[in-house]
Amino acid sequence: MSVRRNRVISPQSPVAGLSRRNLPFIPVFAQAVAAVAPAGGMSVVPALVFGTTGTNLVLSFLIAMAVMLLVSSCLRPMAQRMAAVSGLYSYTAKGLGSSAAITAGWSVIFGYGLIAMASLLAVGTYGANIFESLWGSAGDRTLVVTLIILAAAALAGFFMVRGIHISAKVTLLVECVSILLLASLLTAYFVLARPHVDLGSLISVNGNFDSLSLGVVVAVSAFVGFESSTTLGGEAQRPFINIPRTIRWTPIVTGALYLLAVTGQDIALKDAPGFIASSPTPLSDMFYFKTSALMAVMLDAGIAGSFFACTVASVNALARTLFCMGREGIAPAIIGRTHPTFRTPWAAILTAMPVITAVPITMVVFGVSPEKGLTNLFTLGAYGYLGAYVLASASLPFFLRRIGEGTWFSWALGGLTVGAVAFVVWNAVSVSAQEGNIQAGVYGFILTLSVLHAQLLRWRSPARLDGVGIYDEPRESDIHSSADSGRIP
Repeated sequence: MSVRRNRVISPQSPVAGLSRRNLPFIPVFAQAVAAVAPAGGMSVVPALVFGTTGTNLVLSFLIAMAVMLLVSSCLRPMAQRMAAVSGLYSYTAKGLGSSAAITAGWSVIFGYGLIAMASLLAVGTYGANIFESLWGSAGDRTLVVTLIILAAAALAGFFMVRGIHISAKVTLLVECVSILLLASLLTAYFVLARPHVDLGSLISVNGNFDSLSLGVVVAVSAFVGFESSTTLGGEAQRPFINIPRTIRWTPIVTGALYLLAVTGQDIALKDAPGFIASSPTPLSDMFYFKTSALMAVMLDAGIAGSFFACTVASVNALARTLFCMGREGIAPAIIGRTHPTFRTPWAAILTAMPVITAVPITMVVFGVSPEKGLTNLFTLGAYGYLGAYVLASASLPFFLRRIGEGTWFSWALGGLTVGAVAFVVWNAVSVSAQEGNIQAGVYGFILTLSVLHAQLLRWRSPARLDGVGIYDEPRESDIHSSADSGRIP
């Protein structure tokens, strides 16, 4: 270590080995958008919400968007001051301390992992639909779905290990094409099918508030991942500008897309026959039976492509969180290794991908329906994200106070956001318990393990807890290059 101008400068960043400061704004934004998977979310999640609530589709998404905008407002100030590589995990460490950070880390890893599993399951399901639409019966559907999942996982792993640049470009291209395709197809559906339109019923509260609360949690799963750009703090150019900008605009842009899409689907699903509304892939079936098989195939291709991009983006974020834990000694040190040529966290990627691939394949092999599998995985993933959002949002006022920038507004914003997210979670847990669902119990078990993990570390190796929350720190070379260019570091 050396001291320059009364500041301690590290000769090497704690996250050295990652590709540093070379990712422009567009790839950073692409990472966040792909993790949200708007095209896939517009096609699949509204149908899951519709099946959960029966109605209240648009209202569920409006409430979910409002909650996500509150979370975004809490994360931006921390992203403007800290070039994190593990996102919510690091923010929580600097705000609430290491023990809370361990829980936030487990929670966000759980969220990223479950959404990646759901995405692979969706890729397999919609990929098999394409085979059946083009060639009739493709043989054993279970085998076809399994092979598609394996192929998609292998390709995603290749892109992620090969480099963040190539994976960001692939996800951006796939997502843009998917969004344009879906928008065009929905427009064509309304022109050709001309369903009955009753705009007055779109935002009215139909049914009971319990089902609305559960619908909001499922709708939240369509937004989660918007914060994944916070895991690129070490790799992004101008991270204190580009990452907060991404956090601000991702939920706004995707929320606008969702509201347009769910408005159309709310109208279409209410007008659709019962066998379509209850289908695991209702939007695809609606195109198949009410317009043309070709349009259904195009839709399935767009959905599968969007969820493939979501898999890549989700595991990219998950791997960087695991990578930081490996560097800190919270996870095995081998997970903190980077590829010497591609400068990616290859060890963390290769550790996560077999588990993420095995779960959806196991569900398919044991006959779990696509609708049930996607609902369970998306809901569980949403719990993971929401738990991490609560801790990260609660960290905001403590984070700012620690650096001498605390204000009454930060306390009010943090409290309002925590209250809003906690209210959504509490209502969803209550409804799930009444209906006998075990998702909340599974997530509660994960939280318990995370607390035990933190306490075990505090007992056996307290020095490791002191090092939690590493981020990309200035290096001596940064100071020298700044001085050489005439800029004050």
